[in-house]
Amino acid sequence: MKKAAASSGLSDFRTSGLIPPPLKKGDKIAITCPAKKLPVPMTDAIKLLESWGLEVVLGNTLELSYHQFAGDDGQRAADMQRFIDDDSVKAIIAARGGYGTIRMIDQVDFSRFAVNPKWLVGFSDITVLHTHLFANYGAETIHGQMPVNIPDASAHSLETLRRALFGEALSYCFKSNPLNRHGKSRGIVIGGNLSLLIAVSGSVSDPDYSGKILFIEDVGEYIYAIDRMMRNLKRAGKLKELAGLVVGGFTDVKDNDIPFGQTVPEIIIEVVKEYDYPVCFDFPAGHIPDNCSLIFGKTIDLQINSSEVTLSFTNH
Repeated sequence: MKKAAASSGLSDFRTSGLIPPPLKKGDKIAITCPAKKLPVPMTDAIKLLESWGLEVVLGNTLELSYHQFAGDDGQRAADMQRFIDDDSVKAIIAARGGYGTIRMIDQVDFSRFAVNPKWLVGFSDITVLHTHLFANYGAETIHGQMPVNIPDASAHSLETLRRALFGEALSYCFKSNPLNRHGKSRGIVIGGNLSLLIAVSGSVSDPDYSGKILFIEDVGEYIYAIDRMMRNLKRAGKLKELAGLVVGGFTDVKDNDIPFGQTVPEIIIEVVKEYDYPVCFDFPAGHIPDNCSLIFGKTIDLQINSSEVTLSFTNH
């Protein structure tokens, strides 16, 4: 399988970007597993996607198993390649995260994606695909619920995914956290799972953070590790020139026998205290039932005051 060149698609994305067309009824959406193998069939996901008027195409990886993965690295890359190269497929949704996307991504040739972009959907380990497609093609992708999560997902989060896929207006308003830093900002939103942002740092999948609004979330990490990862981003210069910071769920965090002494929000606000961009906590996205969709690579308006936070996607 041919490896995509690091510079593919870079010539003009900073001015135009790749924006997949909105889905319409009758379009095909493919489900594939670029990481961990599935624990259950995708019955609920297929039913939901079909109720939206979509034709569901299932990848071979949904039935494959290789250690903890949905097939070996080559099989998972081939499944992704199949759907990238198939122009009749208008969106690709990762069935689940876990771990493994970083093992196969360099075997995938994204050159067809550059001329026929389609929606890529997922979160957690799928952050690797989000960052890679933005860093190399300026592509918009959707950070949202995945098929394995659908049985436990809130109806609201699933509706935000439908709206994102079908090109409908998307905005959020929620209560402000006392630790929020107030202000207004506009910028392209990027990011994803904090651990995966660290994992791609310095690679061909590492995006430019300057002028962007960064979204972060994570699950199951030790508090000290979150502190270490945030300081890694800071020392790498990635936090200095942000236009804003949006913090989602940091769930199932763990502490050592000797307590670290700070909460996750306290860690984050301390790390970015010398900067003046707006910061909000408790955005409803991440490893939570109400995992609301974000369109990475798209411009948002972010407004934070003492009572509420509003985040809305612009049309330009």
